[in-house]
Amino acid sequence: MPKLSLDTDLVGQLADLMTDKGLTEVEYAHGDVSLRVSRAAPPAAAVQYAPPPVAGSAPAPESGDQGADHPGAVPSPMVGTVYLSSQPGAPAFVKPGDRVEEGQTLLIIEAMKVMNPIPAPRAGKVSAILVEDSQPVEFAQPLVVIE
Repeated sequence: MPKLSLDTDLVGQLADLMTDKGLTEVEYAHGDVSLRVSRAAPPAAAVQYAPPPVAGSAPAPESGDQGADHPGAVPSPMVGTVYLSSQPGAPAFVKPGDRVEEGQTLLIIEAMKVMNPIPAPRAGKVSAILVEDSQPVEFAQPLVVIE
């Protein structure tokens, strides 16, 4: 049986990624090698999901305000960090009141250091943006409402 050699640099990079992104588990596979690094999740009360409000920003929508129950809600296809523009200081991809076409980029979600554009699933009018820039998002969390 061949001796297994552990790439400690890779393990360190995965651990740093977990710390940087607040992850509790990460899995890496390449060829015949598969590696999973995990740690205990922090207590739920200690996790902050929204950044503190910025002076002059609109308050976050309250539950019941065009949220997950709205038929036009666009859910997050992944866990990650949402960005409303292509780079800091750039205009947002969309804003409430904009008309969008199917496939048009609504926002991007960074997951595992990869920027993933989130396209509009249908044409329509953006009636609400339910997330803040640089906010962590969960799988299936409503992001935008398109009517």
